[in-house]
Amino acid sequence: MSDKRVTGQEGESQAAAVLKKEGYRILATNFRSPFGEIDIIAEERDCLVFIEVKRRKGRSFGASLEAIDARKKLHIIRSAQVYLKKNRCIDRRIRFDVVGIDGDTVRVIRHAFGEER
Repeated sequence: MSDKRVTGQEGESQAAAVLKKEGYRILATNFRSPFGEIDIIAEERDCLVFIEVKRRKGRSFGASLEAIDARKKLHIIRSAQVYLKKNRCIDRRIRFDVVGIDGDTVRVIRHAFGEER
């Protein structure tokens, strides 16, 4: 397995642990659709949350949250639509969060992009 993939998996595990402590209930990880992958799908209170995790070991490539561009956001939104349709939860309240991990610092950004509905 590549170093990049290992770093990603470690970041997703670390993010899931932090999210659980903050009251999220993890429903799925690594959901794949024709548009890409959603790292974590969870519930927080009555909201279905689609979560992108970005981890950086160092600063040579910039901060973790800088890696989520407009194209990536669109892929996540489209993948979320696939999930909603597949699981018959079109009417659910949803939002998009991001977990950025830079070294030992973990930041959860609620309502990171898209419109909550």
